[in-house]
Amino acid sequence: MAVRNPKVKLAGHGLLHLVLIAGSTLMLIPLIWTVSTSLKTPQQVAIWPPEWIPDPVMWSNYVEVFRMAPVLLWLRNSLVLVAADVIGSVVTCSFVAYGFARIKFPGRDALFLLLLSTLMVPYVVRLIPLYVIYNQIGWINTFLPVTVPHLLGRNPFFIFLLRQFFMGIPDELSDAARIDGCSEFGIWWRIVMPLSKPALAAVAIFAFRDSWDNFLAPLVYMAGRPDLRPLAVGLYTLRGGAGQLPDTHYLMALSTLMILPMLIIFAAGQRYFIQGVTLSGIKG
Repeated sequence: MAVRNPKVKLAGHGLLHLVLIAGSTLMLIPLIWTVSTSLKTPQQVAIWPPEWIPDPVMWSNYVEVFRMAPVLLWLRNSLVLVAADVIGSVVTCSFVAYGFARIKFPGRDALFLLLLSTLMVPYVVRLIPLYVIYNQIGWINTFLPVTVPHLLGRNPFFIFLLRQFFMGIPDELSDAARIDGCSEFGIWWRIVMPLSKPALAAVAIFAFRDSWDNFLAPLVYMAGRPDLRPLAVGLYTLRGGAGQLPDTHYLMALSTLMILPMLIIFAAGQRYFIQGVTLSGIKG
């Protein structure tokens, strides 16, 4: 077997890094433009070709956003939705996934396939039937339509991801716990959950992202309650009215504030996120 030339190998690695750097730079351009525009005056925003470095730097745009809109109220509403989604996804989805992964019962595989088949149904197809149901039980214009389903393990993808990870945990640990008299609930909580931190972190990050950016459901279900708007819907309300141009610099300032928590969460849990997704994909 021929030994690969070290120079060729080095050139290949260099080319790969150049491609990755170019791709990363391309992906960062919208983020850089957003931050740059958030620090400009309206006159600077209208300049063409655009100036990437604002002069002067208008930090006051961020202060003005808080004055012209109830950003703190929107932030509180977003945190309510995020808390419900993250807690529900980590706790209830993991509980359902444990049943599919570790408990044998008739029709388990068929039921799991049925669960996965719901991934093929777009959310917009279910939107009108769900609205009718929520309206009949009096949930419209409350937090309930966008919190209760999340608390009940409503995401089949999270269940699939956690099931795959749980199936990679040795059965001997569960058998030893049963011999010691531990219940299935105890095995799930005391053994499986502590061993599944990477997968749980990945699910939590996915859930945070989905809920933080959720726009359609709050817009539809809470249209009559402006005081319940999350940040995503609040950002939409800052657009210009009919015949008006939006205050782009304010929109970009609020957009930057929305992006920051997601960047911080991903940076803090990146190691667990990548490990959880990778291990869930190769086991089971």
